[in-house]
Amino acid sequence: MRKVLLAEDDFDFASVLKQYLELYDYTVTWAKTGEEALSIFKKQTFNICVFDVMMPKMDGFTLAEKIITLNPEIPFVFLIARKLKEDKIIGLKLGADDYIVKPFEADELVLRLNNILKRSEPKIYAINPIAEIPIGNYIFNPARLELKLANHTQRLTEKEVALIVFLFKNKNQLIKRNEILQAVWSNEDFFSGRSMDVFISRLRKYLKDDIRISIESIRNIGLEFRIID
Repeated sequence: MRKVLLAEDDFDFASVLKQYLELYDYTVTWAKTGEEALSIFKKQTFNICVFDVMMPKMDGFTLAEKIITLNPEIPFVFLIARKLKEDKIIGLKLGADDYIVKPFEADELVLRLNNILKRSEPKIYAINPIAEIPIGNYIFNPARLELKLANHTQRLTEKEVALIVFLFKNKNQLIKRNEILQAVWSNEDFFSGRSMDVFISRLRKYLKDDIRISIESIRNIGLEFRIID
């Protein structure tokens, strides 16, 4: 089942959208406010979120920020009622997988949700599932979703694990952006690129306590995951 959390305060529009998505085998939970959507998300599991930006009290952007703290890997789409560049930039900075400007055809949303969920499927990497991998002073355990340094253990998401695995396999060499995007995100579009930048920033923070490890950006080309022995 593909479960969608829809946050939309327009009753008529949301009713039609919910019925249309259900025709395409989506299970839709509709929240009429941002506060209600946040409460529901804390109690249930979803595959993707669709948030209207212009909601009273808690708007779609604020809702997305709170959702990300609970599950940083949940894909989400913004419904934007006006073609303002500022709205698009805010959404992309939050890591939105896509946005749609109202009015739009319902089948366009279905197509976009299908594409996002397809590229969000976890990929399987050829790596020993029980192995602990030394990365500088860190111990990386992909199977347990952990990165350890001394007495501190950083819990990782599946996407973070997939990215570390790919970077480690290609360490100390230039890796093109499109190679990383295809391997980990299965897509090279603008939204995937923005998502990758967010995840790279996280990994830099996780690995900052070992000066022998760095993730260096080569402008307009790619990255180098450098480990000095």
